[in-house]
Amino acid sequence: MDYIIFFALTIGILVFIHEFGHFAAAKLSGMRVDVFAIGFGRRLFGWNKKTGFTFGDLDKDFDGEGNTDYRISMLPLGGYVKIAGMVDESFDTKFASTEAQPYEFRSKPMWQKIFVITAGVFMNFMLAWIIFWGGNFFEERAVFNTTTIGIVVTGSAANSAGFETNDKILAVNGENVSDWEDLVAKLFINSLGEDVNVLIERNGVAKTLLVTRSNIPDYETQGDFLLPEGTVTSIGEVLEDAPAMTAGLQAGDIFLSIKNIPVLSRHQVTKIIKSNPQTEIPITVVRDVDTLTMAVTPGKDGMIGISIATQFKGDVKYTSYGFFESIYKGLTDIVKYTDLTFNMLGKVFTGKVEFGKAFGGPVKIAQYAAKTADIGISSFLYFLALLSLSLAIINIMPFPVLDGGHLLIIIIEGIAKREIPIRIKIAIQNTGLVILLLLMAFIIYNDILSL
Repeated sequence: MDYIIFFALTIGILVFIHEFGHFAAAKLSGMRVDVFAIGFGRRLFGWNKKTGFTFGDLDKDFDGEGNTDYRISMLPLGGYVKIAGMVDESFDTKFASTEAQPYEFRSKPMWQKIFVITAGVFMNFMLAWIIFWGGNFFEERAVFNTTTIGIVVTGSAANSAGFETNDKILAVNGENVSDWEDLVAKLFINSLGEDVNVLIERNGVAKTLLVTRSNIPDYETQGDFLLPEGTVTSIGEVLEDAPAMTAGLQAGDIFLSIKNIPVLSRHQVTKIIKSNPQTEIPITVVRDVDTLTMAVTPGKDGMIGISIATQFKGDVKYTSYGFFESIYKGLTDIVKYTDLTFNMLGKVFTGKVEFGKAFGGPVKIAQYAAKTADIGISSFLYFLALLSLSLAIINIMPFPVLDGGHLLIIIIEGIAKREIPIRIKIAIQNTGLVILLLLMAFIIYNDILSL
């Protein structure tokens, strides 16, 4: 239910903001807007000045006489604004047999058409910018102020890639790294689909590692690959009446050793405990400033009823921005993520990155929306900003059905100084819709496979 609720909330916000852009621009341009819909397909319920609030579809011959019908439709995968005199996703061409009216899209000058078509994308960019600005202004930004790797367990994925404990990473693909956040971005995101050259300092000597992409995990699992110096393994949560609670363990306790074996990683904790079912084992932890040793007996399943977490105890760098600084920083974030998005799209088209890893559909959106909401409102809003920016970039692509496709037709008509025949526009829309639906089906299929 969390996934469903947060998916609906996320999509609802993004679609409303986007379609409101088209709606407001059309109204400002003197165009009649017949429908403002959240969702596609059958009308579930809605309101307009003529009929008031009603359930179900309106009559086929319904004429709002300039009054917009605000509605919620059956398929919650988008939305649309139906502007009079425009060939759009509704495929309504009844206006074609009548003389153009001054309130119709087709009768307006080119600049107004462009204004209306691009307004949705503009609003998505604005939403992302406002969230980035707010995050920079209202929240102090905390960054792990190190590029030195913590403990690397022998035989681990990081060890197989060539990394060792206390390696200090200086640069990735020739670009210097300044902190752990910068390191993660350059190693896991910016270089996605590529092998990387990592310049490290080991025992005071500079050395270059060539790390193949197959040895680098996906960004979602990168936390188990490299951990910064100063990271400790701790207890995240203790279940009621579980062996851990009976033994006196508490959330926040930091592991020192289990069965007198020093704890190096969270996987080691799981491995040792699971290999000792129904056997009493000593666990030494640090709680505040005290060191405590307790005897715990895992159950038959080799579990003691805890979640295992990691904490960073190293140097943290805090950065804050003023009002105007935050405006500029929000703009630089927009530029940075836009460049990253186009870079990612280029890698998809050249085959360097798998399509399924670069694109996510409703299932992935629901997963990430719920996960970020669990972390906190700031995390959810940041995810919303990135999604809004991605929606804006994809929507402005010159593809039929998308805003960019409409924009291309408007520009062609403006240059040719004549309207493209409606039957051709309908054919273009139909072709684009079919391709888009097939693409959506493939994305959903990939989402399901990744569960």
